[in-house]
Amino acid sequence: MRILGIDYGEARVGVAITDELNITAQGLETIQRNGSDKVVLRRLDELMQIYEVGTIVVGMPLNMNGTISERAKVTEQFVHKLKCKYNKIKIDTIDERLTTVEAHRTMNFLDVNKHKKRDIVDTISAVYILETYLNKLKNALQKN
Repeated sequence: MRILGIDYGEARVGVAITDELNITAQGLETIQRNGSDKVVLRRLDELMQIYEVGTIVVGMPLNMNGTISERAKVTEQFVHKLKCKYNKIKIDTIDERLTTVEAHRTMNFLDVNKHKKRDIVDTISAVYILETYLNKLKNALQKN
């Protein structure tokens, strides 16, 4: 079962997925929200039919001091919708602080065209969210 990573934003939602062994994370796409979660949930339904997803992990945009931001409250509402809709799948969150900064740094390093950056930054952020989650799982296994 794969893990789906989500970078939930106000305008766009980045989506990434693991390989079948949950070793690597690849960016899938950026979904334009168009002001509605229905668009996002509809596309997630399609992705769930394509991939065998056992876990969905959503990046939680906490403030730098670790407190809940206004954006995190909105993200929590989206996570609640996911839990209601996909109640047989594990839904988890992970601290996503600085993932967008890392995504921009990566794009600058790769010299990505500035017009393309807006289209892929959320997908790259979703990859970083998923990689953070995979590392957390790996560290938990090593401690046991």
